[in-house]
Parts: sequence; structure tokens; C-alpha cells
Amino acid sequence: MSDQQTINISIFDKEYQVSCQHDEIQALRDSAYYLDSKMREIKANGSVLGLDRLAVMAALNIANEYLAVEQQKKILLSQSDDQNSQTRDKLDAAISRLKSII
Repeated sequence: MSDQQTINISIFDKEYQVSCQHDEIQALRDSAYYLDSKMREIKANGSVLGLDRLAVMAALNIANEYLAVEQQKKILLSQSDDQNSQTRDKLDAAISRLKSII
């Protein structure tokens, strides 16, 4: 049984009907709001003409933000792995010392 629901979203004063799962409605609305705000920000800061070009510029900005976050995530995961490895090495050394005492 499908839990699909059609909702109306507004992006740059245009209405769209989009289907999604019931539990994804808020995320879809948040995404539409974010895209709308990015398009308005670009429009306010420049001379981008045309809805298509505005949408492409917003998509490029959002993709750039996403890739920057992904890169930061990779760095943080690598740092976390390094810290976990160091902690594991310290625990192994402590266990070895305890075993030698016992």
C-alpha cells in the first residue's frame, strides 16, 4: 500500500504539485523553501534574468554547498578514525601492561 501524497509547493511564485511519501512532506516543503530563498537571494544580488537561468544558478550554489559539506564530513570522519585508532592503541597498550602485572 502506497503512502504517496500530492502536495502543492511554491518556488519563486510558481505553484507545483509534487508527490511524495507522507513522512517526507516536511522535508520536501523545507527543500522547496530553501530553493525559493536561494533563487530570491540570487535575483536580489545580481542581474540574472529568466527563471531557467535563475534555477540553474541556485542549483549550482546548492550543489557547491553540498559538496563543501561532504568534503568537511570526509575530513571529520578521517579525524575521527585517527582518534579511534589512537585510543584503541592506548587501550591495547594498557591491557598489555595489566596482563604483564597479573
